[in-house]
Amino acid sequence: MLNGFVHESILERAQRKGLVEIHVHNLRDYTTDKHRRVDDYPYGGFAGMVMQCQPIDACVSHLISERHYDEIIFTSPDGEQFTQPVANELSLLNNLIILCGHYKGIDYRIREHLITREISIGDYVLTGGEIAAAAIVDAVTRLVPGVIGDDQSALSDCFQDHLLAAPIYTRPAVYKGWRVPDILLSGNDAKIKDWEFQQSLERTRRLRPDLMDEGPDL
Repeated sequence: MLNGFVHESILERAQRKGLVEIHVHNLRDYTTDKHRRVDDYPYGGFAGMVMQCQPIDACVSHLISERHYDEIIFTSPDGEQFTQPVANELSLLNNLIILCGHYKGIDYRIREHLITREISIGDYVLTGGEIAAAAIVDAVTRLVPGVIGDDQSALSDCFQDHLLAAPIYTRPAVYKGWRVPDILLSGNDAKIKDWEFQQSLERTRRLRPDLMDEGPDL
């Protein structure tokens, strides 16, 4: 699932240009079990299967023996919510490990002794943490300078200032009678910037008022 994802589109180009390195590690390669199992039944008679300590510890120990990692992240529905400011913060770090949760979860001792940060991409449960890891990798990578051709494009995305982005349009100026707002065709940069800001405010108040509570007073 992840091998295909990290070798497509922007992520592939970023790696080809030497701007980022993304490596996918299979925990089954680190297990001592002859059947390459990485999970077992939970103590206490709970339902589901739990990822074991040994293969995770072996994998993480191998990786940190090769280089320093700024964060060892576990994708978990009970972690801190992944937001644009978190992506911004992570993009400034050098090396990250992202451990994908799976099955019922992982042995809690891993979370107590190896994990430095737990991140959730939403209040819902996925079959595995691969999708969450992919979302984090994509959001962080696109913030690395040079990954996106126009660095200002990333800085003007939704959520950068706790605001939704203003509407955007392209040619033609009129399509089936649907017109682009005249202000965008005026060439007046100051008025266009003010229009964008007012549109961002209006859309955020209407669609995501919760963001207004989190951001600075506007």
